[in-house]
Amino acid sequence: MKKIVLLAFLALSLTSFVGKPTRYFFVNSDKTIKIEFSLNPKKTPSYKVFFKDKLVVNTSDLGIIREDANFYTDLKIVTVSKSKPIQSNYSMLQGKRKKIAYAANQYTVSLQNNKGETMNIIFQVSHDGIALRYHFPETSTAIKKIAEEKTTYNFETTTKAWLQPMSKAKTGWKETNPSYEEHYAMGVPANTKPAIGEGWVYPALFHANDTWVLISETGLQANYCGSRLVYNDTAKAMQVTFPQKEEIFPNGALNPESVLPWYTPWRIITIGSLKTITESTMGTDLADPSTVADTSFIKSGIASWSWVLLKDESVNYETTHKFIDYAAAMNWPYCLIDADWDTRIGDEKMKELSAYAKGKNVKLLVWYNSSGAWNSTEYHPKSKLITHADRVREFTRLNEMGIAGVKVDFFGGDGQSMIAYYHDMLTDAAAHKLVINLHGATLPRGWQRTYPNLLTTEAVKGYEYITFFQDIADLAPTHCAMLPFARNVFDPMDFTPMVLDSIPNITRKTTPAFELALPVLFLSGIQHMAETPDGMAKMPAYVVDYLKDIPTNWDDSKFIDGYPGKYIIMARKKDNIWHIIGINGEATTKEIEIDLSFVTNSKGFSIAEDENGFQQKAVSKSTKLKVTMKPHGGFVVKI
Repeated sequence: MKKIVLLAFLALSLTSFVGKPTRYFFVNSDKTIKIEFSLNPKKTPSYKVFFKDKLVVNTSDLGIIREDANFYTDLKIVTVSKSKPIQSNYSMLQGKRKKIAYAANQYTVSLQNNKGETMNIIFQVSHDGIALRYHFPETSTAIKKIAEEKTTYNFETTTKAWLQPMSKAKTGWKETNPSYEEHYAMGVPANTKPAIGEGWVYPALFHANDTWVLISETGLQANYCGSRLVYNDTAKAMQVTFPQKEEIFPNGALNPESVLPWYTPWRIITIGSLKTITESTMGTDLADPSTVADTSFIKSGIASWSWVLLKDESVNYETTHKFIDYAAAMNWPYCLIDADWDTRIGDEKMKELSAYAKGKNVKLLVWYNSSGAWNSTEYHPKSKLITHADRVREFTRLNEMGIAGVKVDFFGGDGQSMIAYYHDMLTDAAAHKLVINLHGATLPRGWQRTYPNLLTTEAVKGYEYITFFQDIADLAPTHCAMLPFARNVFDPMDFTPMVLDSIPNITRKTTPAFELALPVLFLSGIQHMAETPDGMAKMPAYVVDYLKDIPTNWDDSKFIDGYPGKYIIMARKKDNIWHIIGINGEATTKEIEIDLSFVTNSKGFSIAEDENGFQQKAVSKSTKLKVTMKPHGGFVVKI
């Protein structure tokens, strides 16, 4: 009898084992990307990622530790959903592509901890990558707090990485760090530790098993902090980690906290070739849809800007008048007036300038210091945007002055309370029909879709640093050739490009043709040009004419060739016209042949350079385009 019972028990066990697999596979529609999901011996969720059957992300942990509950170890799988097709179509007012279609297979894993509490992990697998996030589906009015997120990315030891270090909070000029303004470590081992010691920011680029992988996050709402990556020596993997303790709004929360139900941000992994990476729209595909009903006031375009080369003394009535005329002559829709305008020019004269600009079909943008107690900056207007009441008062004042938008500077990091401050700022600006540019700020993580009045964000070591320091100017060629592969892949970037003539007290390392390519290469809803009216007046007429008609919102973008930090050639389309641009980050000449079969128009022109300076040549679709990029040089094509 005992033998019969034992056999029955074994049969039941085998049946149960067969009925509940220990591994689950999630794939995209074309079967090129596969996730292997399982629980490890500690009953911790883990995953692997394969691209065309090659392992690109090795066994990596998932999970969340809340202050009140453990969703990392001792979990059990309750259900694993079948594939659910996800499809969406949306439009962007700025960026690499106007009309975007997103399709993915969604899988939801429902887990329970040893208290019977539920956490779901949602995976979406698209043609160009995977996205995952956590969901706490239960309902609670009590505030829940996350102590640690256990998401990791485990790469083989042969993997190379291109990473920007996170700066130490409360360091730098007037304690304004962190602002995502460091140079990249390029082609380093994936387990490299940053000298600063505070991890790495998004997007982070890896080359694993002959496959390119870009890691970032999107869909960052007001109830979560911005995260970054740190190499975990125990796990031997990159782990998602939370901000430094100083990165908060005064008396606000640092780590995520929310009532339930609660969705965390998307962790996104773009996978494939460099073409896949640079053409991907995953950063907006997974972002929250627009919350702005009326977008008629939102216009992208180029702005004239005196401060970047002429500095503080240029913020005055006369110089601004000149830069309004400059914008009008160049057919640019904006002119930016920088810090201290409230005292250097004053409200009454600002109203005069606004009326004058309107007559020239130019709109004015003005600078604000966002900061309260989190740094010691003195530029003003300062502390005018801290509360909702402050913003309503100030934005109403700007509406009355005829101002079109604001550049808001000197934020305080990525803590949850500071992220909520960004959301409040963007919401209130939209309510007052103001476009916005975030400076000294975090990576926007797809916010330009959610708040289309967000036209650009700095979050980069941009041109102003080149104007201050020769060593940074020396690194500009490689730095610029890196940015389209990481920082500027998904999110707008206010690099403030292009000096064709000269930079006071700095020897520029890039050629004029390199500089000329940057406004099209770099994606930004507002492109603030560094070149002055006097510098522009020295340029050939065909260069000036080219710069009078540069779009900042594109119908399509196409990767032609390149390598992170070395060189890049991109093509961007607006209406029926393609702009093809290239820059050479290296000190050796490059000769590139480009097949123009993808363009529509039969004829166009190129602007490159030889030993005598700029040269314009005719270009025909019927012949392959051969371009020569000088050391630290570049070219542009319009066809």
